[in-house]
Amino acid sequence: MNGQWTIGIIGGSGLYAIDGLEAAEWREIPSPWGAPSDALLFGRLGAVNLVFLPRHGRGHRISPADINARANIDALKRAGCTDILAISSIGSLQEQHEPGRFVVVDQFIDRTVGRASSFFGTGMVAHVSMAEPVCPRLSAIAADAVAAAGGKVTSGVTYVAMEGPQFSTRAESLLYRQWGADVIGMTALPEAKLAREAELPYALIGMVTDYDCWREGHAHVDVAEVIAQAQANAALAARTVTEFVRLLPAERTPSPIDTGLDVALMTAPAARDPALVARLDAVAGRALRR
Repeated sequence: MNGQWTIGIIGGSGLYAIDGLEAAEWREIPSPWGAPSDALLFGRLGAVNLVFLPRHGRGHRISPADINARANIDALKRAGCTDILAISSIGSLQEQHEPGRFVVVDQFIDRTVGRASSFFGTGMVAHVSMAEPVCPRLSAIAADAVAAAGGKVTSGVTYVAMEGPQFSTRAESLLYRQWGADVIGMTALPEAKLAREAELPYALIGMVTDYDCWREGHAHVDVAEVIAQAQANAALAARTVTEFVRLLPAERTPSPIDTGLDVALMTAPAARDPALVARLDAVAGRALRR
């Protein structure tokens, strides 16, 4: 079935609001997974519904490791989102990804520890595929949107997700370069994994703020540098969201990600934990009712 787009926008460092929203309204969306980072901003750009969530909360009050990604994704699903466009500040691990450039992420390497990375567990086991962790349809539109907004963009990059909140050691930064990684950040995982479990197609635009610390003879990254470049990137990010909405097809055709749980649920119905199933009503209710 064709349908209407409702795009969830997860804004990272430097993007804390969406300009030009019609009928804009902040709403609290309760989640059985805890408190989301903030209230959600509902509105429209033209014919497209948008739901904006500031990943760190307004005022950037939540540290990367303390972001409740499960509650964030669950709340966006409950808000009726069909797809997610995430925007995040990142460091560069390659010379060609200079500060101010935007990248569209294609792959992830997960170096986080101690974060709740799944909605599923004992009593309701599921295994989703993350071989291709982003939605190619959304990613292509995202790249075109950055270019239309006047930005420099590179697609198909690999993102290393680190725990933080400290920046990398030089040895770590050099190791990630050896692995073939392009950029580094602290927030995209488990966010992208949880979006896949919630059957929400996901794309990530990374806004390069710095060169991390791998370059010999150059000053290491510091917060002042990151903040200054994030602020410089913010206007381009806002224009990119507007262009992204403009480039969406008039009707949303189905994505294979919409029904990904059909081949992921492992636990037999009679063995499922009712309490966990109840918490999964938004993210997995469609598949659990089959």
